[in-house]
Amino acid sequence: MTPRDEKRAPERSPAGVIQPDFATLPRKVAEGARPNLVGLTRDGLHAALIEAGTPERQAGMRTAQLWQWIYQRGVSDFSQMTNLSKDYRAMLDRTFEVARPQVVTHQVSADGTRKYLLRIAGGHEVEAVYIPEEDRGTLCVSSQVGCTLTCTFCHTGTQKLVRNLTPAEIVGQILVARDDLDEWPVAGQRPPDRRLISNIVLMGMGEPLYNFEGVRDAMKIAMDNEGFSLSRRRITLSTSGVVPEIPRAGAEIGTLLAISLHATTDEVRNELVPINRKWPIADLLEACRQYPRLSNSERITFEYVMLKGVNDSDADAKRLVKLIAGIPAKINLIPFNPWPGAVHERSDWERIEKFAEIVNRAGYASPVRTPRGEDILAACGQLKSATERARKTRAQIAEEAGLPG
Repeated sequence: MTPRDEKRAPERSPAGVIQPDFATLPRKVAEGARPNLVGLTRDGLHAALIEAGTPERQAGMRTAQLWQWIYQRGVSDFSQMTNLSKDYRAMLDRTFEVARPQVVTHQVSADGTRKYLLRIAGGHEVEAVYIPEEDRGTLCVSSQVGCTLTCTFCHTGTQKLVRNLTPAEIVGQILVARDDLDEWPVAGQRPPDRRLISNIVLMGMGEPLYNFEGVRDAMKIAMDNEGFSLSRRRITLSTSGVVPEIPRAGAEIGTLLAISLHATTDEVRNELVPINRKWPIADLLEACRQYPRLSNSERITFEYVMLKGVNDSDADAKRLVKLIAGIPAKINLIPFNPWPGAVHERSDWERIEKFAEIVNRAGYASPVRTPRGEDILAACGQLKSATERARKTRAQIAEEAGLPG
């Protein structure tokens, strides 16, 4: 042992503040699984670092440094965070982790759509989908394992709700996709002119507004200028109509809003979207009219899946434009994407085009969404985790993952 090893002088910051010896600092978190730094709010990360022994004077700086390493550079190995001292990195590695969901399968459609089946805590699985387009790249993320809404045209609705996703599991979907697309900056290289993931849509598995806090905290990371740095106008939250949470979403999250409408009468919507029995169309549209920041530049998107003989008549189209009168909006017409056991059929293309013409004549943009990723069940309404398709029990899932159910 050298004299230097026997007695090392305390490290000092540029301001002259004595740094603690992180190599010998006692661990201040519970033993067991290391807490994941992904998904923590800035305040949460700040508090975790202090709890682990970081002096309060340094915690703000350390929070900013870790935030940039995790979300701007995609680094999960503390040893690579080179602007932190070696001892501090060792302490972080003993105490925390920077973890993503496990990629179980990764499928690529003939049209370039990518679907990720991801395993999370408890052995459960969710799906995320990346859709490349000429002018953008959209990542569709999930907010729950399963869903409570049982919409009759949606494959996810046939899977019972297991639980809400944590902010780490929502943000983790973005990290996984950026890993796969190799979209992290490289030192010494100019960043590309166009981002591969330029948009996020909360349209995957689950109802986002039934996981409000988890979605809110995850999207704050996505919008943070030192995080993923996505504009709030590049993020769209889709809800089936959890009316009381819509104004709150506008105030606390502030992203664009999409409404899964799919019918023009309560009678039909009660069957297609059962949440309508609790909050009918009139209540839903009134909440839309009160949505913060609603304007012609921040329109609400009304999603309308086209179901043959159910909601695709001329009368439906005319009722639709009357219902949304006065709401800055566009209508996304979605050809139904079939899945095994589905009870509905896709409307004929001629019928879809006629419906779109009526809506368009009334002054509303009514693009017909091109089905993407159908060959890998990645299209709108087709997501459902593979383990649930196989009808494995929760105990079986947990046993395979080596985790409690």
